[in-house]
Order: sequence, then C-alpha cells, then structure tokens
Amino acid sequence: MTDFTALAERYLAAWNATGAERRALIEELFTETAGYTDPLGAVTGWDDIEKFFATAAEQFAGLRFSLHGPVDGHHDIARFTWYLGAEDTTGAEPLVIGFDVLVVENDRITQVHGFLDKVPG
Repeated sequence: MTDFTALAERYLAAWNATGAERRALIEELFTETAGYTDPLGAVTGWDDIEKFFATAAEQFAGLRFSLHGPVDGHHDIARFTWYLGAEDTTGAEPLVIGFDVLVVENDRITQVHGFLDKVPG
C-alpha cells in the first residue's frame, strides 16, 4: 500500500529541487509517460514535467512549496493542499494555494491533476 503522505512530500520536494536533483526525483516519482495537468498547462513525460517544474521555479524564485494539512488517499489516488510562499512563513499568507490529485501505480505517479485555489492578482 502506498504511503500517500510520503509520496506527496517527495512530490513537493521535486518542485523545490533544482538541476540534477530535480531530474532524479522526477524519474524516481513519476512513470516515464506520466502526465501533469493544471490550469497553466498540460505536459507528458519526464522531460516536459522537468521543464514545467523548472519554469515555475524561475517564475517563483525564492519561494517554496509545502504540504498544508493531511493527505487523503485511497486505492490509487491521493489528494492534498499545498502552499507556495517564502520559506519562513511564520504567520504569513502564502502567495499561491493549490490542490493536487495524484494517480498512482506501483507507488509511482502516473497522473497529476492540479488546481489553483489562490493565485496572485
């Protein structure tokens, strides 16, 4: 049985990683033909997922993704809320709040469905 909390934490670590570390995490977490879809784009495969993550990292330089609240999962799906904000967010409102649904097969992500609940105006 998949530990969905650990998977969500590693998934967000991939968003926060850079360079070779990001690529290694993507290859470890995602199947080779995995898909990622959110309101800003839809990509498939390790190369395009890596480019998508890198573009977000450039756009939000200095900010980090963090898990907010519990991860809920059953069968082969998990859902959770994440925050994107400054690393020291003591009492600060995150810049972006999102909600992701992961589809999993053999403890690896086959699909991500992302939603943005709060974005900068």
